[in-house]
Amino acid sequence: MLTLATDIEALARFGRALADPIRCRILLELQQGPGYPSDFADALGISRTRLSNHLACLRDCGLVVAIPDGRRTRYELADARLGHALGDLRSAVLAVEADRTCVDAETEGCCP
Repeated sequence: MLTLATDIEALARFGRALADPIRCRILLELQQGPGYPSDFADALGISRTRLSNHLACLRDCGLVVAIPDGRRTRYELADARLGHALGDLRSAVLAVEADRTCVDAETEGCCP
């Protein structure tokens, strides 16, 4: 059974991975299936060096794995459940955002 500290650390790693838009885009690409860094760099329009740094962060967070494939390295999500979790999280956030209403918005000017 996981301890509370372990649960918090796992969520913090996930949050750190999602804190950067490029890492989010990489995760969404990987949600579609495994791929190679050069393909991701081209698809995202970033340098391979920059992509490499983000992939290292995602590996350190435990979200992706690097699999040797001949002279290349293929990346994929560390667990298929992460793909489902990303989809669920994205759907939930978009649903909450669409349904968000703030009763104080007009009087307090607190919400857009």
